Amino acid sequence: MEYCKFSDIYSEFFPFWDNLQQGDKDLLCANTKSVKYQKGESIHDGNECTGVIIVKSGCLRVSIVSDDGKEITLYRLFDGDMCMLSASCVLQTVTFDVFVDAEEDSDCCVISGPVFATVSDRNPQMKIFSLETAVSRFSDVMWVMQQILFMSFDKRLAIFLMDEISKTGDSTIKMTHEQIAKYMGSAREVVSRMLKYFSSEGIVELSRGGIKIIDRKKLRELTL
Repeated sequence: MEYCKFSDIYSEFFPFWDNLQQGDKDLLCANTKSVKYQKGESIHDGNECTGVIIVKSGCLRVSIVSDDGKEITLYRLFDGDMCMLSASCVLQTVTFDVFVDAEEDSDCCVISGPVFATVSDRNPQMKIFSLETAVSRFSDVMWVMQQILFMSFDKRLAIFLMDEISKTGDSTIKMTHEQIAKYMGSAREVVSRMLKYFSSEGIVELSRGGIKIIDRKKLRELTL
């Protein structure tokens, strides 16, 4: 097979790449596509094997949705991250549905799920890598569940705000109360009430443009 443009990406991303047979490398390359997702675009709705997604740039959000429509963000994927839960045909023991959408304009590689599963079955190193990647994400999921079940909401919100400013490097979080509630699996009224309390304590400043953190020390203390 002639040179595949994904070879360089995979040789850097997959620690097992050099140990694969050339036929398996060719099969993966031939069944990979470059996809550009627009901000807000739905990528995976939990009902099909979308494939294994590698994020080259941008940000994807992985979430679950309750029967009554409440969303909870499980984790986000950034440059160089891989999403295994969008390929249910690879991880057949995963029986719950996850949803993936583009939080930012994102440039990704998508490997066919059935092909990835076929090659993985022939290569133990690849299977182990896939399982380890999935397990590492389940630790993120458990952290979210721990927050929901055992943490007070003020602490959860403080952690969320700290994570956001750490990610963007900006003291102003350009999100609506509705968006924050969606990410946290809560109600907008609950978020608004707590943010109003934070504002009264001089921790944040609320405006139509977003939420500005004005006392990081106090906010950090709430996360402890």
